Amino acid sequence: MNILVINGPNLNMLGIREPEIYGSKSYNDLVNLLLDYASERKIHLEVYQSNHEGEIIDLLQDKRDAFHRLIINPGAYTHYSYAIRDAITSCRYDAIEVHLSDIHHREDFRKISVIQDVCVKQISGKGFDGYLEAIDHFLKG
Repeated sequence: MNILVINGPNLNMLGIREPEIYGSKSYNDLVNLLLDYASERKIHLEVYQSNHEGEIIDLLQDKRDAFHRLIINPGAYTHYSYAIRDAITSCRYDAIEVHLSDIHHREDFRKISVIQDVCVKQISGKGFDGYLEAIDHFLKG
């Protein structure tokens, strides 16, 4: 099984950015957790992060033949990037949207996701464990 993980803007600032919301662990801690978890389960997993919408779209398009499952934390693009939404659908990913914090109990604008309806599932508010839940969801088929 191949799973592509894409993280959007500011995820590279984990551990620095608002630790009271996002925790004290770094982005490297997240990547290492995901790679170890996938390796233990014999899954090929690639993890990317970008602060640039076009780069995320390019990754989605470039990886579409090698990966059919996607875990995406679009960050702020969640709320307005129809371009990322369209890339997910045009590339025909089975996608799961993940958020570290509970977006439904934060500012009103964070409750809106233009990505959610093109995903098979949204996981919110479970920190790093949300990514592991997404992997497990794909494993269950």
